[in-house]
Amino acid sequence: MNEEEKNIDLKDLGEFGLIERLTKKIKLFNENTLLGPGDDAAIINSNKEILVSSDMLVEGIHFDMAFTPLKHLGYKSVIVNISDIYAMNGTPKQITVGLAISSKYTLEAIEEFYDGILLACEKYKVDVIGGDITSCINGLTISITAIGEAMKKEIVKRSGAKENDLIITTGDLGGAYMGLNVLQREKEVWKSNPNMQPELDNYNYILERQLKPEARRDVIEFLKKCDVIPTSMIDISDGLASEVFHICTSSNVGCQLYEEKIPIDPQTYQTSMDFNTNPTVSALNGGEDYELLFTINQKDYEKIKNDPNLTVIGHITKKSQGINLIGNGNTSTPLQAQGWNHFNK
Repeated sequence: MNEEEKNIDLKDLGEFGLIERLTKKIKLFNENTLLGPGDDAAIINSNKEILVSSDMLVEGIHFDMAFTPLKHLGYKSVIVNISDIYAMNGTPKQITVGLAISSKYTLEAIEEFYDGILLACEKYKVDVIGGDITSCINGLTISITAIGEAMKKEIVKRSGAKENDLIITTGDLGGAYMGLNVLQREKEVWKSNPNMQPELDNYNYILERQLKPEARRDVIEFLKKCDVIPTSMIDISDGLASEVFHICTSSNVGCQLYEEKIPIDPQTYQTSMDFNTNPTVSALNGGEDYELLFTINQKDYEKIKNDPNLTVIGHITKKSQGINLIGNGNTSTPLQAQGWNHFNK
């Protein structure tokens, strides 16, 4: 982009001009995408069950442009949507992208954001097949719909957990939340003294967890390779505790979750301590890790026990036994879900 194009006002380019600029970079990766952007509707074809999930990201609620690179935001916008498809044990194939853009954004800014979308689509082999662009008064609103597919017998819901099933999480938890805490702290420091440089060098891992998360395609592929179909599954977007509650409520069961088993990265642990936050609380209630939480029948444990990406953190019980956190010293406490709630003040 030359210097003249960098500061192009979107109203001068127009809706159709912007759409043309953005869509000319799109590549299609899937044979079942029969028609992509450019017509009144896209055309897809599949001999499997179709999975559809939508998420909306609103500036000032879900992201803060004071510390969010636009390319990272575009990338993350895709990840948070396709993670839901993986959580159904499916494969994401297509997305549609809806944007409401205020006048503060230049052509350069929107193209940078869209480059992040296309980078994620290339990595996960997902096709952009359409969407919509409109203006708005304030900020930026992103609405993405993800479309995936799965064989009917392989689809995993939240409602299939059974008594004595093992509860498993992928990766580690709490990092995205602590990354957000660091960014918000440094923003406040900058607001009080704009000449101060942010101190971010020692937080690379948790900052990436917040700004550029990844979806767990690798885990879904591993489970298929091992011929293991989880009995229930959900992605961890609102905090481990909330997701455990979703599975238990949908499956009409209880559980015992063991505090000492919850995987927490050393950087997450130390940063939590620095912020006077219990690391377990960060893992239980932080959210935005986009790991997978699932249950399996105990007979399948031998197939997956050697994978370092998977950690058994508890087991399913009868509903009458409640949803409990087993702490150090074998103390049992009713688990409380205190993750993100859009309608809390």
